Amino acid sequence: MFRTVYVIALWLVAAASSASAQTYPDRPVRILVPYSPGGITDIAARVVGAKLSEYWGHQVVVENRSGGNGLIAMSAVVKADPDGYTLVMASGGDVSLNPALIEKMPYDVERDLVPISGVSDAPIVLVANSHSPYKSVADVIAASKSNPGSIDIGTPGIGSITHLVLEWLALSTGTKFQNVPFKGGGPVVQALIAGVVPLAVLASSSVAPYVQNGTLRVLGVTSTTRSSLNPEWPTLREQGIPEVNASNWTAMFAPKGTPQPVIDRLNADVVRALGSPDVRERFASGGAQVIPSTPSELAARQKNELAIFRSVVAKSGMHIE
Repeated sequence: MFRTVYVIALWLVAAASSASAQTYPDRPVRILVPYSPGGITDIAARVVGAKLSEYWGHQVVVENRSGGNGLIAMSAVVKADPDGYTLVMASGGDVSLNPALIEKMPYDVERDLVPISGVSDAPIVLVANSHSPYKSVADVIAASKSNPGSIDIGTPGIGSITHLVLEWLALSTGTKFQNVPFKGGGPVVQALIAGVVPLAVLASSSVAPYVQNGTLRVLGVTSTTRSSLNPEWPTLREQGIPEVNASNWTAMFAPKGTPQPVIDRLNADVVRALGSPDVRERFASGGAQVIPSTPSELAARQKNELAIFRSVVAKSGMHIE
């Protein structure tokens, strides 16, 4: 008798889940963004969200909840009802770096979140003021080795993916740099232009206009392939530093417990959106490429990067208060 009731209960849950997926969404959907408007993650949410609104006939609301190195928005999604109506556009830093860097994390990616699909991927670059003496990565490494810790390099903040790249570069080349953190990429760019710092590690999209007018000079791309924004920029790998491999990527996640049929629907529609020529062009104009994936492919990337980043953090002594 108990077994029969149990089986019926499971069937009813499955039936209800399937029915909810067939009608999903029947009201507005929120996509939380852990950062301020205008950044890579925000743009990803708005571009994809606009397409999903077209498909669904319901509004997709992008809600920026910046602060706490991304923890505020991520924590809110973890606590949200797992019904598919609250999602998050996370960065690689939110799911692969923060867990490696922060000792007391308020969420566990594998336990609390369900991957939906990768969205975009953009290179990170080591860039110099054009009036600085640095013409190549080799110049920077040589100067640092001759006087360790004397070279100031700006980053958008302590605990950012660009900060990790800087520490990783130092580890890989046996050098030491002085990280100069700013509050965001915009202030770093302005400091670099003004000569406050001679070098910086930044998103490629942040520096492209200033490279085009000759104000700044890209010395190296930190991913394994050259940037579509400017294929003339050499990679670090091409310059003898194969270990460093990091980029600014974004992906969509849902709270754990979201019904599988809803996850399947979300994955199908996000992948469809990323295949649209206008969406691909929108990302390409900012130097990013779309990276549609299955949920399992996204989960594998996150876990692989987390393992690598944990090693870099441990070896470098990088930490965040």
